[in-house]
Amino acid sequence: MTSKLTSLPNKKSFHFLFWGGVNTLFGYGVSVGIYYLLNKILPLFVILVLINIVSISFSFLTYRFFVFKSQGIWWQEYLKCYVIYGGSAIIGIMGMFILVDKLSIPFWLAQGMLMGISILFSYFGHDKFTFKRV
Repeated sequence: MTSKLTSLPNKKSFHFLFWGGVNTLFGYGVSVGIYYLLNKILPLFVILVLINIVSISFSFLTYRFFVFKSQGIWWQEYLKCYVIYGGSAIIGIMGMFILVDKLSIPFWLAQGMLMGISILFSYFGHDKFTFKRV
């Protein structure tokens, strides 16, 4: 009988899910906070760029130190992290314009709806690209 232990998620996967949850809560809280703090003085696009810089930087630090325990060159990994999140950020920004500006969905609800996009791709992207051990 073949053991199914090899198909179970590893410890890194559990850490990624835990810290991904922390990152999601942090990103959601920061995005709503920054939006309501700055929406009267800055255009939505600028606010969304700021939100993404803060959220991606926080995620990078948690994944680097707590999930992948990387010893690589930090600034190279940080730039690679933006490659992984860049596509999601662009989709998220476009989605926010559609949901908030065109469909008048409240910002907090639209942001919550779109945050799940990056989860699907980020684990494999970070594991195979951002924090790949050579």
